[in-house]
Amino acid sequence: MITREPDYFEPPLNPFGQFGRKILLSCRGAGRALLTLAEAIVFVRFMFSRRNRHEVVYQMFVTGIKSLGVITVVGLFTGMILALQTGLELRRFGQEVNIGTAVTVSLVREMGPFMTALIIAASVGSAIAAQLGTMTVSDEIAALEVMSINPVRMLVMPRLVALAVMMPILAVYTNVLGSTGGALVGWTQLGVSLRAYYDNAIQYVTNKDLYVGLFKSVVFGIIINTVACHQGFSATEGAVGVGQATRRTVIISFLTILVCGYIITRLFYS
Repeated sequence: MITREPDYFEPPLNPFGQFGRKILLSCRGAGRALLTLAEAIVFVRFMFSRRNRHEVVYQMFVTGIKSLGVITVVGLFTGMILALQTGLELRRFGQEVNIGTAVTVSLVREMGPFMTALIIAASVGSAIAAQLGTMTVSDEIAALEVMSINPVRMLVMPRLVALAVMMPILAVYTNVLGSTGGALVGWTQLGVSLRAYYDNAIQYVTNKDLYVGLFKSVVFGIIINTVACHQGFSATEGAVGVGQATRRTVIISFLTILVCGYIITRLFYS
């Protein structure tokens, strides 16, 4: 159940005490967010029930289909920028034919999942935080608990499933578009034929690169859902609190995605 405990940490007067208080509150918030995630994972077994099936499908539609427009533009131009900047440097050494390898490996390993996660965090994550925050400050969450409806099962679990399923699909879509954009730049501006570009791209991209990128996408989706739902349930002070929760969701999601992306890369490519 979603409960908001009172703040037992009295505001200290000295700056060191204030810093310590922020650390304690951050740790307590992280613990609550992880407990919410664990409870949502337990309820995943009910995703195909009549009560939750429609909500899961709807959240997949919101996460995937409604995000295709911005992901298309960002994915295409990410590949084009990578190809242009990398190709100009490779041209100095007469190696512009290897642009396909550089662009595709960068996209599959890191840039595809990373750019997709940033887009989803800024669009879907902020929307989740705003929606749940509005429900919290208007006592709709409390009303669900009074009616013996678990808010985690009804609100968090469908969004968790949708993000975990759709993020890898969107990341692959971003990789394909980015590689296509890089091929267009290589062909039109660097004189690299499409056949040479894709031959180099396919030759050096391994299954490990693809699997690590997909694993990152799933982790990023879980992070976005956990942060957004926790911030939404923690919103207070009416409309001002909802805005602050939305802002914190985007900031914390971005920072956590950056740190976790580095850790995963370090673990698999050490």
